[in-house]
Amino acid sequence: MRNAVATGHDAQAVRRADVPRGRIAYLTGEYPKVSHTFIQREVAALRALGVDVITCTVRRAPAKDVVGADQLAEQAQTFCILETARNPLRLIAAHAAILGRSPARWFEALGLAWRTRSPGLKAMVWQAFYFAEAAVLARHLRRERVTHLHNHFANSSCSVAMLASVMSGIPFSFTEHGPAIFFEAHKWHIGEKVARASFVACISHFCRSQMMLFSDPAHWHKFAIVHCGVEPERYGRKSREAFGRRALFVGRMDPVKGVPVLLRAFAAVAPDHADARLDLVGDGPAMASFREMAAASGLSDRIRFLGYRNQDEVAEHLEEADVLVLPSFAEGVPVVLMEAMASRIPVIASRVAGVAELVEDGVSGFVLPPGDDEALAAALRTLFDLPERGREMGRAGRRKVEADFDIRTEAAGLARLFSAAEVAQA
Repeated sequence: MRNAVATGHDAQAVRRADVPRGRIAYLTGEYPKVSHTFIQREVAALRALGVDVITCTVRRAPAKDVVGADQLAEQAQTFCILETARNPLRLIAAHAAILGRSPARWFEALGLAWRTRSPGLKAMVWQAFYFAEAAVLARHLRRERVTHLHNHFANSSCSVAMLASVMSGIPFSFTEHGPAIFFEAHKWHIGEKVARASFVACISHFCRSQMMLFSDPAHWHKFAIVHCGVEPERYGRKSREAFGRRALFVGRMDPVKGVPVLLRAFAAVAPDHADARLDLVGDGPAMASFREMAAASGLSDRIRFLGYRNQDEVAEHLEEADVLVLPSFAEGVPVVLMEAMASRIPVIASRVAGVAELVEDGVSGFVLPPGDDEALAAALRTLFDLPERGREMGRAGRRKVEADFDIRTEAAGLARLFSAAEVAQA
């Protein structure tokens, strides 16, 4: 329900009554993390609005995924559940504290953990871990006088959040992104989590529809559209009067991202455009096989695999690129598309999940059938042959991001949801 969320550039007009008075705790599986920078942006935007936010993580992200002074500072002030849970005395103390204060809540959480386990011995062991971790989190939340817990993603960290909510009596909510969770919705008991949550933020209408599919209609009123977002002024600082033929891909080197489709499409177009170049930013398990495909095309001198790049470096590549291509087979609403559109370059993306809610086909880019290398080649050819088309699309994309995907506007809407949940709980 988008009407539950701020629209337009009204982030600075948030009334004091719209800011929750209590302390909000954020949780996810790994935080901070370079691939989840959108969560850190959301936290920072909420804090800028005056929301008191503390951050928690189930585990620390690997050192290579914590990049820059901002992330290191955020990591230093983020509570890590597993660092406490690995100490047997602290783990026992956390459970003993809950049993001593409210044994009914402890046993209710235990029963819930048992009912929401997945089949199999391995899954039962993992569920036991989530239950153990939940007590550590619940104790931390009470010590920090948290009044609401918000989690990103509906999988394991949301299981911990739901159980910690029962143990502590602190309400929780969560943001769902998709699409992977929808392939195993029953494993993660989405319906139960929706039923127990104060509200659920969905990043797109597509995401909301999938959440409706796996939950009781009695709880559909809890769903609100809250986009991930960017700060547009961080992008597009370069004048965009001239467009060339440099295509850019940013993402994991993984089959789900459709890189083979891109390589075939580029190979079809490149012979007619001697100055065409393709840069691929990212790393992953399929890197070696993708390099072999590029070599087999005979275009190795025009295709560069640049490996992992941090967010500042990605922004620099967007400044130099003429089109961003993301031919994925599955996505939510990719933040890199927002960054590219904010950089005033056209985008080419697959028509999957919520992509078409961001990219308007023929206006800010091209939205194509996934897996169709001929359609992708035609889109690339259009932009390579008609640079003025790229300029027009880039400007339209910038306007779209400013209107609907500014993180400050989305944070303002989220603050209102926290405030409403606080009033409902009073």
